[in-house]
Amino acid sequence: MAILNSYKIAALFTIGIFVAGCTSNVTTSAQYSGFINDYSKLQEAESASGQKVLRWVSPDFNAKKYTGVYYTPLVYYPSSTPTHRVNQKTLDEILAYANKRLKEAVSHQLPLVNSPKRRNTLIVRAAITAVSAEDKNLEVYEMIPIAAVIAGTMAASGNRAQQAALYLEVQVIDSNTGKPVIVVVRKAYGKEVSNSGEPITANEVKSTIDGLVYDIINFKAKSQPTS
Repeated sequence: MAILNSYKIAALFTIGIFVAGCTSNVTTSAQYSGFINDYSKLQEAESASGQKVLRWVSPDFNAKKYTGVYYTPLVYYPSSTPTHRVNQKTLDEILAYANKRLKEAVSHQLPLVNSPKRRNTLIVRAAITAVSAEDKNLEVYEMIPIAAVIAGTMAASGNRAQQAALYLEVQVIDSNTGKPVIVVVRKAYGKEVSNSGEPITANEVKSTIDGLVYDIINFKAKSQPTS
């Protein structure tokens, strides 16, 4: 009986760790990069594809007043730093793919223009603030006590599956005022990475970018929360 109780205690303890440590579906304040000047107005919202994001839209924003959009090339912020899991070649591939796809996406909202100084223009500034892989949240079947203990052992040993994650921060600025009218902070998940020791490839991250493209194309400002 004492042994059985010990297993129960261990299982409950493990579940507690995983519940407390489950990855958040949105970027936490500790993960803000500083690329955006003001994060205080962000609210949790839902993208066109149903993904949770942090977003703010100015109550004065009216898409009909703008005649074009200037796309500022995407950057890494802070500057990209290769790691044992993400090498420079992968970082370069991700940035090139993201720039191509996101520029195409914003052009579905308004015609692209070649100068940020034109009146009635939206200026898009965006940065990738992190490329990582995070432990997948426990599935329902894994929350059975003994299964949770096994899952905990796998995570501790580095054998648990992870998901590629891309962190993005975006400001859309009114060229007339120089002030932001839309701010978005988003964490997007990509393909599965087999374990915490495996390198992250560009292909595992590209699906996150494709999801962002869908949401940009289908963005409707009127459905967003304002403050």
